Amino acid sequence: MMIDGAILAQAEALLQRCREAGLMLATAESCTGGLIAATLTAIAGSSDVVERGFVTYSNEAKTDLVGVDPALIAAHGAVSEPVARTMAEGAVARSRADIAVSVTGVAGPGGGSAAKPVGLVWFGCARRGRETVSLSHVFPGDRTEVRRATVAEALRLAGKAV
Repeated sequence: MMIDGAILAQAEALLQRCREAGLMLATAESCTGGLIAATLTAIAGSSDVVERGFVTYSNEAKTDLVGVDPALIAAHGAVSEPVARTMAEGAVARSRADIAVSVTGVAGPGGGSAAKPVGLVWFGCARRGRETVSLSHVFPGDRTEVRRATVAEALRLAGKAV
């Protein structure tokens, strides 16, 4: 997936705001498979802000890398508010980052259900010393469009935590 100019500009603005505030970022990504971190690190000089990225595509990775309790996944499913929240909190806890954004969703074209349709993405954003924020969107379009919209929303959400 090519990163478009508008999203790169959004990422660059986020990096600059974090830089000015002395904040480090981490990502915990499921349905985007590292695209948020890739977008941020496509910008030269991002290493002073981007601390690390966790690609937690499988349920086991969510547990092993960012500490999501398997019982939470069993109770709510991987694509859920409690899992997104825990992913973000776990990324902060397991890194030197001040802010972590997480995404878990159904990018499609398959895998959706009536309760969790294709395009549903849950986001979490954790900042040390503050309450974690979570929200969801159902994005239209194909897999590429859902993932692109997810990256843009994750950058926006992280920006609100700066």
